[in-house]
Amino acid sequence: MRSPSDHHAYPTHWEADVVLRDGGTAQIRPITPDDAQRLVSFYERVSDESKYYRFFAPYPRLSDRDVHRFTHHDYVDRVGLAAIVGDEFIATVRYDRIDGRGMPAAAPADEAEVAFLVQDAHQGRGVASALLEHIAAVARERDIRRFAAEVLPANTKMIKVFTDAGYTQKRSFEDGVVRLEFDLEPTDRSLAVMRAREQRAEARSVQRLLAPGSVAVIGTSRTPGGVGRTVLRNLLDGGFTGRVHAVNHAFPDDMAHLEPEGVPAHRSLRAIEEPVDLAVVAVPAERVPAVVAECGEHGVQGLVVLSAGYAESGSEGRDRQRDLVRQARSYGMRVIGPNAFGVSNTAEGVRLNASLSPQLPNPGRLGLFTQSGAIGIALLSGLHRRGAGLASLAGIAGISTFVSAGNRADVSGNDLLQYWYDDPRTDVVLMYLESIGNPRKFTRLARRTAAVKPVVVVKGARHTGSAPTGHAVPTTQIPDATVSDLLRQAGVIRVDTVTELADTGVLLASQPLPAGPRVAILGNSESLGLITYDACLTEGLRPLPPRDLTTAAAPDDFRRALAEALTDDACDAVVVTAIPWVGDGNAGPGDGDGSAKALATAVREAAQASGPGPAKPVAVVHLEIQELAEALAGTGGEPAPGTRRIPAYPAAERAVRALAEAVRYAHWRQEAAEPGRVPEYDDIDEAGAAADIQVLLAPADGTPADGAGRGTGDGKGDGTDGGTGEATGVRTGDGKGGGTGEATGSVPGDDAGLGVELSAADTQRLLARYGVSVLPALPAPDPDAAVRAAERLGFPVALKPTAAHLRHRADLGGVRLELGSETELRRAYAELTDYLGRPEELGLVVQRMAPRGVDTVVRAAIDPAAGAVLSFGLAGAPSELLGDTAHGLVPVTGRDAAELIRSIRTAPLLFGWRGSKPVDTAALEELVLRVSRLVDDQPEMVAVDLEPVVVAQQGLSVLGASARLAPPPPRTDLGPRHMPAY
Repeated sequence: MRSPSDHHAYPTHWEADVVLRDGGTAQIRPITPDDAQRLVSFYERVSDESKYYRFFAPYPRLSDRDVHRFTHHDYVDRVGLAAIVGDEFIATVRYDRIDGRGMPAAAPADEAEVAFLVQDAHQGRGVASALLEHIAAVARERDIRRFAAEVLPANTKMIKVFTDAGYTQKRSFEDGVVRLEFDLEPTDRSLAVMRAREQRAEARSVQRLLAPGSVAVIGTSRTPGGVGRTVLRNLLDGGFTGRVHAVNHAFPDDMAHLEPEGVPAHRSLRAIEEPVDLAVVAVPAERVPAVVAECGEHGVQGLVVLSAGYAESGSEGRDRQRDLVRQARSYGMRVIGPNAFGVSNTAEGVRLNASLSPQLPNPGRLGLFTQSGAIGIALLSGLHRRGAGLASLAGIAGISTFVSAGNRADVSGNDLLQYWYDDPRTDVVLMYLESIGNPRKFTRLARRTAAVKPVVVVKGARHTGSAPTGHAVPTTQIPDATVSDLLRQAGVIRVDTVTELADTGVLLASQPLPAGPRVAILGNSESLGLITYDACLTEGLRPLPPRDLTTAAAPDDFRRALAEALTDDACDAVVVTAIPWVGDGNAGPGDGDGSAKALATAVREAAQASGPGPAKPVAVVHLEIQELAEALAGTGGEPAPGTRRIPAYPAAERAVRALAEAVRYAHWRQEAAEPGRVPEYDDIDEAGAAADIQVLLAPADGTPADGAGRGTGDGKGDGTDGGTGEATGVRTGDGKGGGTGEATGSVPGDDAGLGVELSAADTQRLLARYGVSVLPALPAPDPDAAVRAAERLGFPVALKPTAAHLRHRADLGGVRLELGSETELRRAYAELTDYLGRPEELGLVVQRMAPRGVDTVVRAAIDPAAGAVLSFGLAGAPSELLGDTAHGLVPVTGRDAAELIRSIRTAPLLFGWRGSKPVDTAALEELVLRVSRLVDDQPEMVAVDLEPVVVAQQGLSVLGASARLAPPPPRTDLGPRHMPAY
């Protein structure tokens, strides 16, 4: 039981599970008075040398006073955290707030002294580094800005923990002690250090699961059949190089081996006298807790839980799943599953098939992760049928590693991205996802991985609310189109079907990236060539006129034509088309296995000997020549080592779609090699905006709003959705974008009604701090007021209602433009009030006319899972109906802004269409960048809506603006690393 300490409640949100350097896990949590005995036991296991380093003197045991001091904290000025495995402390850290003289102090003192103690058996696991990240986050939350630490010079390990953390620091030496002082504000280097440690730790935790030295299958039945016995059989048939144990409490006492497999049989894991690295659990769900306890006590490193009956089965199952993860983590174990299909690793030194797949996948360069066992089976089978290579050669569709995570309660796609990022055996990452638990982290990891190798994703459960019941993920209201945009921005290749996933993966794994979109087409069928040509145009490629070799073409003709195309500087890729030869003379591509092999050899040789210059990708489209596909993949006879393998497709559309994805990815990767820059603007008043926000968020009595302060947070609380409240604003101009309808795909609003919806004046003042001016709109409660407003602003003017049900609804006839005189204005006023209702119902306003241009919409809002998202589209019903809105993660770079406004389908309207003049896209890009800076600098700005923004030939006019403030959601990307909370 945990109890409050002193006067402050126990801070539950400081609890976290972390992955350590060696891949094991630990829990970090605040120390409480109930931990007294744990602390004493922990201290007794620490060596005399470590105690000396901690206290600078021999200190064999803790006094009662010490124990009280180290377990009683106020969680503000005195804080202690412990790293725990099982129920035992393995390390502790504490800070004490001090003043300028080094004496105990309270706020507003902003410095604290910090000290660590790590059990000797756990030194070198990165425990102290993880504790430093968490105690620093706690300190920042409590307005402590600087840590001081005194370390003996011989304690080089602890000095290294501080110096490697990446914080800005100062070091001095006095009286035989090294004094380190460092600021706690995250820096680019400290974030880079934290993320590098995170990557290494999470990659190592996955590596321990995929390359075990020994495996125990718990739940192996005595008779053939059943899940456990099937996995055991698959392990042995796959040639697993490690040791295998069968475990079942129902085995007879005198049973030493399971026959006919001949593996050691045990009634319990405790009976195994050697270490077990991986346990495959195939017992009923109600028996799993006892099995997990046995595994933890035996020192098992990881679990693959095949058992069902968890979150996919309802609320009771969700509780059972939560308990499973908590129990496993308490012993330092990672979990794949539950309800998993299993894992495979084709490395020659491992050959692990701990799955329900009847055969170990053929070795290759594809890393495959799925959240569905059925999809995993289908993908493995499909890749195998495509020609998965020979045992001695990596095949064109072979697998390096495979994980089917089921409910992915612990190990997720993020962990596999960390592993595959620098895995030398994986060239292409394929993922089938049904939910993304941490979109912000996923896009960050995917962007980093995509910079070195392709990441191809199929997203199932694409519609809101349809995520599988077994997946416990944060709630997000982001539309699927927005998810696609965010993945594209991160360099992820998103495809629509599992077939496209395999098609694209096979091409990327076997072919070089194309240098551009120009495609040469050659083959023995004019019609198939034209179909391929049309498919290229549909996918946005630039095909050259097809070259028809005629149906009489022999393999040598294909070889010469392909060699010429590959040396032609006018093309970047080649598609070879082939149909069965028709005739009564020579054998052709479809006449038997021998001729198909001859054609495959010709194509491979031409591709292999393409001459100087960059290599070009080659794909083959064949109709009913299966022998050709097998020969090209290398399954129809072993080609010489180093021979280039060529992917083959039974339809032109499939080959071209895969090639188009490769072209787009190559372009992204080229752009990503030189990252864009977030520009600086001299006229931005960041401090002034922050001061305004603090006042606006404060309650009426002037005290700070609860939770309105900034900080990095731990990312485990519920974020507040940003709203999209409206302020007084009016559209003017004729709106080439088609009116003032809402652009679709906007980020979610503040459904909970939290936060502060700003008035028009407050909104305009905040925007002005960032150099965004809004065209003034004056209220017109009666005709005379309308006239006075027009005279003040200057004719011509516009008249428009601002009532919520009429705002941005020009299709209802509520907007009157180009009113050039008092007479026209009074007439328009009478028409609107007669047609739409009383003035007080309409909220009429008058606004000066802006230069004509294209009406657009710029929005930004906070999603609790993805973070700040910026959206752009044209205003009006057509864009709304088409869902033609582009999205990007904040902060937006100059390159991102240019791409954002060009990525919508209606973008030609901005650049001159059907004789119209191009508008000022440079001004539009600058507006997007300024809005991005605003929401990035001021996290309390949870929603900004600029509509319409009329972009003219020179300059632009923001005619309507609204904003909402609220305490910002936690920034999980800036806080200490931790695993998803359970």
